[in-house]
Amino acid sequence: MDIDLRFFATFREAVGEKERTRTVDDGATVGDVLTALEAEYDGLEGQLVEDGTIRPQLSVLKNGRNVVHMEGVDTTLAEGDVVSVFPPVAGG
Repeated sequence: MDIDLRFFATFREAVGEKERTRTVDDGATVGDVLTALEAEYDGLEGQLVEDGTIRPQLSVLKNGRNVVHMEGVDTTLAEGDVVSVFPPVAGG
């Protein structure tokens, strides 16, 4: 099945593009996708998942809704879902 991935700020730089479509297995989870991205892109290694959970301060949205309000890394994906990955943001 195909899902759309959207990357922002430093993650966009690491991946080299704002958006891409990725084919994943049926029953794939957000955690599966994040782990695969870390393995595929050197600039993402260790940036997305920590101790089996999404790294603190990181925002990962499935169809516009933060996955921490769903099942976190265990959130199941379906055909056509959009997963957006935002790095931590600091301000002042």
